[in-house]
Amino acid sequence: MSASPTAADTATTSAAASAACASVLDATLTAATRGERDRDPLQLPAGVNGWAVRWPELLFIGGIHAVALLAVLPMFFSWLGLIVCVAGFYVFGGLGINLCYHRLLTHRSFTCPRWLERLFTLLAHCNLQGSSVRWVAAHRMHHQFSDERPDPHSPLVNLLWGHMGWLVVTNPALDSPGALERYAPDLHKDAFHRRFSHKNLWLLVWGAHVLAMWAIGFFVGWAWEGAAAGVWMGFSLVVWAVFVRSVVVWHITWAINSVTHLWGYQNYRSTDNSKNNWLLGYVAMGEGWHNNHHADQRSAAHGHRWWEVDVTYLTILLLKALRLADNVIKPARHADSQHSLERKRLRDGGE
Repeated sequence: MSASPTAADTATTSAAASAACASVLDATLTAATRGERDRDPLQLPAGVNGWAVRWPELLFIGGIHAVALLAVLPMFFSWLGLIVCVAGFYVFGGLGINLCYHRLLTHRSFTCPRWLERLFTLLAHCNLQGSSVRWVAAHRMHHQFSDERPDPHSPLVNLLWGHMGWLVVTNPALDSPGALERYAPDLHKDAFHRRFSHKNLWLLVWGAHVLAMWAIGFFVGWAWEGAAAGVWMGFSLVVWAVFVRSVVVWHITWAINSVTHLWGYQNYRSTDNSKNNWLLGYVAMGEGWHNNHHADQRSAAHGHRWWEVDVTYLTILLLKALRLADNVIKPARHADSQHSLERKRLRDGGE
């Protein structure tokens, strides 16, 4: 086993990652000088053929939805499956996607021990949202070109495109190896993240967690009523705690890309169409306060008003209290913040 990294090594790595993240986001800040954007429908990103569907991806997404629909059959229902499913929204979706992929890896809103970053990354892999390298690259590209034509998933093209259509076609600007190196250089240089990105090895993590869920259900059912009950309980957990949970987390994540750029309110003027959406603000554990996030992208806190509850940020604060997180970036409250798009708070009825 390799030696544990020293404090100096950790600080150097964190500084390099933050610098790489900041260099990508600098282009976003430059975009703020362009003024209000035209809200007319956008064209698809250059080089994208909306009719050239990648059928394996589409069939895979459809297949996951089809298996999740087995939950409507009484034979697959169990209270254990439902409870683990709901808990999984937080463990896999909240910690894996919101906290890890988004606030830690994409925006470097805080730092944590390397072992914890890797654990959170493995949890994120269990959501079928791709490798950390590609997820981060796509999101940083989104921020650079938010609601402009190069944005990989702007719903100003159309709602379906922004929600999930962009996932099943080839985008040359995003799907090339050069794009991953450009938008996620910090992760591309990290052997751990690069290893799971290579040949989609992250799928092995997802498969392992499916087997683990079945095994948990089997042993609980076996201890309860015997082997037959164990087999049934195992499949109940797979249907509910894996497939139903994965589909729900998918649509919550996709809705942040689509719904929060169409409907909601704004605390800040921005050069894109980002909105704070009440429903997604709570359901997505803080991710739905999207206008706040676009106005102050590196802040670990997305909720900026007292009612904008941000469960993900509260989790980061808990980690900090446990000395498992540090360098937590707080919301910038001044007009010349280097991380803001435009810090002019709306005065028409706002604070």
